[in-house]
Amino acid sequence: MSQHRQLAAILFTDIEGYSAMMQQNEKQALAIKNRHREVLQQEHKRYRGRVVQYYGDGTLSVFHSAVEAVECALAMQLAYLQEPPVPVRMGLHMGDVIFDEEQLFGDGVNLASRVESLGVAGSVLISDKVRDEIANHPEVKTYSVGIYRLKNIERPVEVFALDHEDLVKPTPNSLKGKTEEKKAPALRTAKRAPAKSIAVLPLVNLSNDPEQQYFSEGVAEEIINALSSLKNLKVAGRTSSFKFSRENADLREVGEKLGVSTVLEGSVRKQGNRLRITVQLTKVEDGFHLWSERYDGSMDDIFAIQDKIATAITEKMKVTLLEKGRGGLRKTTTHNTEAYELYLKGRFYLNRRGSYIISGIKYLQRALELDPDFALAHADYADANVLAGLYGMLPPKQVMFKGKQSAEKALQLNPSLCEAYTALGSYYCYIWDLPKAEKHFLKALQLNPSHAQTHLRYGLNYLAWMKGDFAKAEEHGRKAIKLDPLSSLCFGIYAQILHAAGKFKEALAACKTGLDLDSYSFLCNLYEGYSYLFLHQHEEALAVFERLMVLSNKHSFTHGALIMTLCKMGNFDRARAELKDLKERAKKEYIVCTVIGIAAGWLNDDLDEAFHFFEKGLEDHDPLLISLKHEHWTPETVRQDSRYQKLLDKMNSPDRLLSDSMYKYGFGI
Repeated sequence: MSQHRQLAAILFTDIEGYSAMMQQNEKQALAIKNRHREVLQQEHKRYRGRVVQYYGDGTLSVFHSAVEAVECALAMQLAYLQEPPVPVRMGLHMGDVIFDEEQLFGDGVNLASRVESLGVAGSVLISDKVRDEIANHPEVKTYSVGIYRLKNIERPVEVFALDHEDLVKPTPNSLKGKTEEKKAPALRTAKRAPAKSIAVLPLVNLSNDPEQQYFSEGVAEEIINALSSLKNLKVAGRTSSFKFSRENADLREVGEKLGVSTVLEGSVRKQGNRLRITVQLTKVEDGFHLWSERYDGSMDDIFAIQDKIATAITEKMKVTLLEKGRGGLRKTTTHNTEAYELYLKGRFYLNRRGSYIISGIKYLQRALELDPDFALAHADYADANVLAGLYGMLPPKQVMFKGKQSAEKALQLNPSLCEAYTALGSYYCYIWDLPKAEKHFLKALQLNPSHAQTHLRYGLNYLAWMKGDFAKAEEHGRKAIKLDPLSSLCFGIYAQILHAAGKFKEALAACKTGLDLDSYSFLCNLYEGYSYLFLHQHEEALAVFERLMVLSNKHSFTHGALIMTLCKMGNFDRARAELKDLKERAKKEYIVCTVIGIAAGWLNDDLDEAFHFFEKGLEDHDPLLISLKHEHWTPETVRQDSRYQKLLDKMNSPDRLLSDSMYKYGFGI
């Protein structure tokens, strides 16, 4: 591989809050990203800059001249501040960089990235080296914003901001890094990470098409899943590993936060059918490269490449990572590259949760049409359908049995798939078959005790909501967080478990932690509101639910929680108006029956109406109905009604177990 070194001005840009924008309004977010790119390409052409890499919502570029780099950054930022505004952070540094055939790396790149990470949208930050380069250009005004200790940078760095009347001007010593004047904090006495532990970071997308992000993330996730099947290896959870999405992640921080001793990172370039994957395995403690490799091939080689990467990790580090060979590695189960790409797209959307689950279902269904024997696609299709029923996106009768069929097909093709057993465990919870639910959850945990989502669903759906075994449920919730410590979803479901146990303060704390990780987390927002509500902090609960009504596009769970809050505050007139609106919506779209029943129960105007909707939920096998026994949102008036116990008895009756014959009207794939 040919390489050359040179001195260059390095510019990083990044759209602030882009992930949150995508959650709120995908169309608007894409328009903002397109505007970011249009301005960037226009000004780089004008100032002779070269864009080296697009990565999601950001860019890396280089200039031969520091002056031209600064002038380009200023021109771009002034354009981004015009309507429609684009909130962009920028960081510039002048230093040595190393080019190979298609990548840029070196200490100069790392430092520029760190300067950008301090950034404030609407400003341009530059390092002291850039400031020295432009010192003889008095028309370019700057001021110091402090001396900072930057991660993985040995020397303290003085950072400057461009002083232009139209730019945002950060206050000195106010940025997110550690200033040099402050004493370094005492080292934490953290437990040493296990030698047999690894985090796989998302591979950097080097393709010309930024929409290929699904592919680079998917390849990394396939490697995670392959390694997760090795029982004597700790593999950090996908969500937590993917929090470190930048090319120059601080490996020590990764190791500390995820509790791992090694990190796999790299890049993917996909152009048409051609493929290049570069990976390197690094020790967190000292940055020593244990192994690196580059793989060139076509899409037809993708499965072999992934297998080679996972196998190389086990072989090159067998002393550190594995005591036995490679027999336990899980492999992709299709050789149809088009089906595989659709599968990666489906899982990409499934991982984003929310309404994206529906998009995930469509892509996975197309993958299965191309390859009906694709076991992993069946497992994810099963999970996607179960989630759509669980979150009230689609009627359970439309999706739950599809999920069961696909999970069973996946296990026929590959009996070792933990995810398929988890989907079946969830399915049997929702049809109130406790023995089968527990059997499938325990089998999933036997196959992969490191699968965080299995711990969460077993903990909430079976142990908490069905069994009322809150101590054991909390134990599984804590295990999930240990496995995936940066996942807001883990904290949201753990909060659900704590809430069901009546531990409202602890649930609120879990939600706060989850919201620090992702302020748009639906579950963390929802249960923050519920925690406030049952701590009798009604105004705080109302504020949360009114905000979430907007963020969730009036999701039925949120609408029901709002009605409950209004009732507890004594505002029955508005509660009745909201319930009327909810029932009107149910005529045009799918609304969870149990939500309407609970809301009607809190109003206490007509318990016949409440039980009418509970019975309808019983007929539909509404997944939320299993929460009525132990959850605190069940109104006391409902619990005291003689029909309540009869409802529970019907749910637990063997005669009520959902049979396949109920689905004769054909929900095949």
